Amino acid sequence: MNFPANLKYTRDHEWIRVEGETACVGITDYAQSELGEIVYVDITTEGETLNREDVFGSIEAVKTVSDLFLPVSGEVLEFNHELEEKPELVNASPYEDGWLIRIRPADPAELDSLLSAEEYQQLIG
Repeated sequence: MNFPANLKYTRDHEWIRVEGETACVGITDYAQSELGEIVYVDITTEGETLNREDVFGSIEAVKTVSDLFLPVSGEVLEFNHELEEKPELVNASPYEDGWLIRIRPADPAELDSLLSAEEYQQLIG
């Protein structure tokens, strides 16, 4: 499994990558492998400001639906609309093409409470 060191991780299996004043959010390689074949991504919070750990959408696999939790408080700037036609990108490229949303973090200090790649690997065993 792949756990890039430049990302921060949540206990709910989301990742966040800070890109200047914005950040990109997705689910981890571990999460997509546990879910199996992703068939639908439902995100209707574009343009909304949410708190840390609020549900920002859901992801549907063949056998289950899982909520998606925001790693840090902020405004949801953009949804990866390519996933509407190709949800399988989350399986094929969870850290690049399969990103879910871009946000503007409200409090960058919240990033300090997230897990490093090493801590996340210990969490999942």
